[in-house]
Amino acid sequence: MTTLLWGALPYVAFALLVAGLVWRHRYDRFGWTTRSSQVYESRLLNIASPVFHYGILFVLAGHLVGLFVPASWTGALGVSEHTYHLFSLVGGTAAGVLTVAGILLLVYRRRTRAPVFRATTANDKLMYAVLLAAIIMGMIAKLAHTSGDGYPYRSTIAPWARSLFTLNPRTDLMTGVPVTYQVHAVIGMVLIALVPYTRLVHMVSAPVQYLFRPYIVYRSRDPRELGPRPERRGWERTGS
Repeated sequence: MTTLLWGALPYVAFALLVAGLVWRHRYDRFGWTTRSSQVYESRLLNIASPVFHYGILFVLAGHLVGLFVPASWTGALGVSEHTYHLFSLVGGTAAGVLTVAGILLLVYRRRTRAPVFRATTANDKLMYAVLLAAIIMGMIAKLAHTSGDGYPYRSTIAPWARSLFTLNPRTDLMTGVPVTYQVHAVIGMVLIALVPYTRLVHMVSAPVQYLFRPYIVYRSRDPRELGPRPERRGWERTGS
């Protein structure tokens, strides 16, 4: 199980990520968008979207620093482990709360605005569920180890994550990691695998190509002229 979770699953998630991105780039370029629902409702979206995006950016930045900046580097800058822990605890919790608040507002908007709800697909619901689970589980893991310098994930999880890029995963480092961190890591890998098959795909288009693409033009659809609406892809079917 240790080899499966920490030696194989990361590469499976990465393979699904790359394969999905390549497939969508070749065969679904017009579907490579956020599938914005602003045309249906904008007041709540103008609040929820910035809250979510700023929150998730801070979360991603915190993960990049925590996993890929060794403790020796921050120590060389004069940042003690206790100071790093406090900054990570306060900043990470604030970013998590901001992200969860944004997600809940987006879900509330989709559930209470009929046109937006009708445009919500099954994989939208899956994406929100997995993303929310990943953020909440990360907050639980962090808040469960607040005393002293917290759990030393920079001496276990971080070296394991970096070892994946050398194709020699140090799975032994994950055996003693608290269950909350392990669950958070597994959900995170599932989320990475889902990115190409959800609206999250737009995140890999920023900031160059996505910012300079043409505007999306919305027009009314006349069934008499255009014929029947084609069946949605399997991952775009709306749920009841």
